[in-house]
Amino acid sequence: MSLKSKRLVKKMEIVRILDNLKDVLSQELGDKKVYDKDVANALGISSQSLAQLKRRNSIPYEAIVYFCAKQSVSINWILFDQLPTSLEAKTESFARIKYFKELHTSAGGGAWNDDEGFEYLNISCEGLNTLSHLKAEHLHAIEVVGDSMEPTLKNADILLCDTSRTVLEDEKVYVIQTPDGLLVKRVVMMDNGIVLRSDNSLYEPLYFKGDALESLCVVSMAVGTVETH
Repeated sequence: MSLKSKRLVKKMEIVRILDNLKDVLSQELGDKKVYDKDVANALGISSQSLAQLKRRNSIPYEAIVYFCAKQSVSINWILFDQLPTSLEAKTESFARIKYFKELHTSAGGGAWNDDEGFEYLNISCEGLNTLSHLKAEHLHAIEVVGDSMEPTLKNADILLCDTSRTVLEDEKVYVIQTPDGLLVKRVVMMDNGIVLRSDNSLYEPLYFKGDALESLCVVSMAVGTVETH
């Protein structure tokens, strides 16, 4: 392909994108014709800047991203003519889980804060279905620190937690807020209290009974681990 032909393709690319933007704006303007100046105004740039972009065959990606977010339209359609329905199957095959990356389950750790300090993980719904058909809205992820739960859980494992399951069951693993911090331990039920046991036999169990039980807050049940790559 000649250099002239490549430039023509690029020019047609930005013209096509601008036409898609005009289609969106036409829904607001009704029968009124949409001009480049209308697109420039919607993108938050001057008409002169848009004209220069067209001459340089450049696409204002950042401005288009904000435009799509504001208009609630698919950027894939604007840039690639890819209909949103073609993305639904792939999008719906993943669940977005809150991952509290800076919060660790270890002795002396911080308190659980559900309102800040998290990012999202995209986890295969097929993988969730293998974990007793869990509901994504009840799931959080947290990093395990230390070897106290080996071989069940290893250091730096990303632990999936079901926040809807806070009623203790015997021999299940829970994330529990204790006076010593946020811990992930196996719970052993006793008649007069509970034991927080490590699966690693090198660690001593923690006993809670009587008034000491009031110092515990069950955050979630551990239901599995996930890969982040």
